[in-house]
Amino acid sequence: MASGSRVPEDAVRAVSPGRRGEKIVSALTGDLVTAAALKSAASPMRSVAASPRPLKGKAGREAARRRLQLLPGSQAEGPGQGPEEEEEEPLLSVPEEDEEAQPLPPVCAFPMRGMWREEKVALYCDEVLQGYKAEDADDAMSKYLSEKLKLKDKWLGVWKANPELFFVKYEESSIPFVGILVEVTCKPSQSSSSCFRVTVSVAEPFSSNIANIPRDLVDEILEELEHSVSLLEVYPVEGQDSDLHDIALALEVVRFFYDFLWRDWDDEESCENYTALIEERINLWCDIQDGTIPGPIAQRFKKTLEKYKNKRVELIEYQSNIKEDPSAAEAVECWKKYYEIVMLCGLLKMWEDLRLRVHGPFFPRILRRRKGKRNFGKTITHIVAKVMTTDMVKDLSPDTLLQQHDDLDLALDSCYSGDTVVIFPGEYQAVNLALLTDDIVIKGIGKREEIMITSEPSHDSFVVSKADNVKLMHLSLIQQGTVDGIVVVESGHMTLENCVLKCEGTGVCVLTGAALTITDSEITGAQGAGVELYPGSVAILERNEIHHCNNLRTCDSSKSTLGGVNMKVLQAPKLKMTNNHIYNNNGYGVSILQPTEQFFIVAEDALNKGAASGDKRDDNMLSKVMQNLNLEMNNNKIEANLKGDIRIVTS
Repeated sequence: MASGSRVPEDAVRAVSPGRRGEKIVSALTGDLVTAAALKSAASPMRSVAASPRPLKGKAGREAARRRLQLLPGSQAEGPGQGPEEEEEEPLLSVPEEDEEAQPLPPVCAFPMRGMWREEKVALYCDEVLQGYKAEDADDAMSKYLSEKLKLKDKWLGVWKANPELFFVKYEESSIPFVGILVEVTCKPSQSSSSCFRVTVSVAEPFSSNIANIPRDLVDEILEELEHSVSLLEVYPVEGQDSDLHDIALALEVVRFFYDFLWRDWDDEESCENYTALIEERINLWCDIQDGTIPGPIAQRFKKTLEKYKNKRVELIEYQSNIKEDPSAAEAVECWKKYYEIVMLCGLLKMWEDLRLRVHGPFFPRILRRRKGKRNFGKTITHIVAKVMTTDMVKDLSPDTLLQQHDDLDLALDSCYSGDTVVIFPGEYQAVNLALLTDDIVIKGIGKREEIMITSEPSHDSFVVSKADNVKLMHLSLIQQGTVDGIVVVESGHMTLENCVLKCEGTGVCVLTGAALTITDSEITGAQGAGVELYPGSVAILERNEIHHCNNLRTCDSSKSTLGGVNMKVLQAPKLKMTNNHIYNNNGYGVSILQPTEQFFIVAEDALNKGAASGDKRDDNMLSKVMQNLNLEMNNNKIEANLKGDIRIVTS
C-alpha cells in the first residue's frame, strides 16, 4: 500500500483499556521464546510460547530469527522498497479532529546491494564473524550491532510493523507492513539479546504509509509493547548525519544474515569452519543474483527455503499447543512434521554444495525405459494434425505406415526407435518431450515459425533426451515457466536443425558425455548462456544465430560472464563452431570457465579481424588454449556482446 493509502474502517483493530492486559503479541508478531521441550521423548524440536516482554539470553536471539521468518516478504526483497499501488478501496471516515498521517520520509539507501561477492565475503567472514562458531553467531551479530549503535543513541527511523498488530483483517499483498515514523532511543545493551530491541516513540509530524490510521491506535499498540520493538524492524531515514548511514548498513548486514545466510540447524550441528559455510551461502546467493543459477532454478531454491521455514514454524506452534503429556497421535504428528523438516533441510544442504547444485538432485532424471524397435521390425510415421488429408502425405512412399494423432503427446507416447513424428502448423504442448529415450525424428512441415511447441509451466523440464540419436527439425520451441534448460541432452546425441528456441530460463544444456549438433537455428532469450557445455561434452554449431542471452536482471551485472556459449572445463568439452552469428548477448559471446590458471587468457575479437579492446595477450597463447580445449572456430561473426567477444577465465 503506497504512502498515504487508506484502509476500510472495519479492518482497523479496535483497542480498548480492557485489552491492554492481553498478550496480543502472539506468534504472528514474531515474539517467540524458546520454552521447555515437550514432556514426551518424542519431541525432536524445541517448542515456543508467546510473550509480550523483551526477551533475554538465547530466547531473545531465537526471537530475532523467528521474527525475520514471520515478517512480510517485502523485507526479504530489500527493505525500503515502496509497495505497489493498489486499486482504490472504500475510504475510512476520519473525524475532523483526528490527525491524518503524513507520508513517510525516505529511508537510507542500502549499499550492500552494490557490493561484489568478494566484498560480502570479507565483510561477514573477516569482519563480523571472524573466528566465531555457529552457536556464537548471535553473539557476533550483537557485538557488531552494539559497536555501530554507539555512534548515536537517538535517531529517527521508520518502524515497519506486522499488520497483525493493527488490523483484524487485511490482504498481505496490499499491506506488507505498517510503517510509522518513530524516534529511536538506543540504550547500552546489557546482554546480547537486548541489542536486538530498542525503545521507540511516535515522532512528529505523525507519519505513516496508511493515511487514515488512528494516532490513538498507534499509541495504544506501543504502550502494550512497552515502547520496545525489534531493532531489525526499524529503518533509519535519510537527512540525518553520516553516522546513521553506518547504522543503516549494520542493520542491513544483520537482516541479510538472518534472511539469507543463517539456517536454524547451524547451532544444532558441529561445524569446525563456520565462516567457510557462510562463504558458500554467499556464493549461492550471488550465483542466483548474477545468473549463474538461472531464475527459474533460483525460484525453486527460494520456495524450498520458504517451505522449510513454514514447516518449522508449524511444528513449533503445534508443540506449543500441547498442554499435557502428548498423546500417541500427537507424538506421531510431531515426528511426521519433524521428518518433513529433515527432508527439506537435506535439500537445502545440497544446494550449498557446489558439486551437487547444478543438474544434481533438483532435476528430475529420465526414468522411462527405452522401448527399442517394434517386434515386427517396421517403423511408423506419426502425423500430428487436427485433420489428416491426402495432400499431407503425397510426398511419402506408398508403403509408409501412417498413424494420425491430434495430440503431440499421444504421438510421442506411441513412438518406437526409428519412428518419425511429422507436425503440421499449429500450437502444441507435450510433456513427453522431456522423456525422449528412443531414436526418433520430430519434424515440422511448413515454416518453422508456424509449428509452435510450448512448454507446460507446471513441469520442471521441456525437452530432455537420453536417446542415442534424436533429431528435431523445422520447429519453434517456446519455453514458459519450466525450471530446466529449454533443451537438455543428458546422454547420447541430439540434432537441432532449422529450429527457433525462445528461452525463458536456461538455454541448451549438454551434460557430461553427451553430444549436440545445432545447424541453421536461432537461440534467444536465455537467462544464462544460450548454449551451456558441461565437462566432457561434445558440440558442433554451424550457421546459427545466438543473441540476447543472459537476460537476468541483477544488481551485480559486472560479475556475470555468461552470454552466447559457455563451456565448463574439467575434462575439456569439444566444440566446433562454423559460420555462426553470436551477437547482442549481455555477457561474452563465448565464455570458457576453467578451474586452473593453466591457460588463463583474456581476448576480445581475437577470432575475427580487429584488435582486442581488453587486455592483449600473445595470439600464440590463444591458439594453444583452443588446441587444448578441442575448440575449433571458423568464419564466425561475434559482435556487439556487452562484455566482449570471447573470454577464457579461471574459477
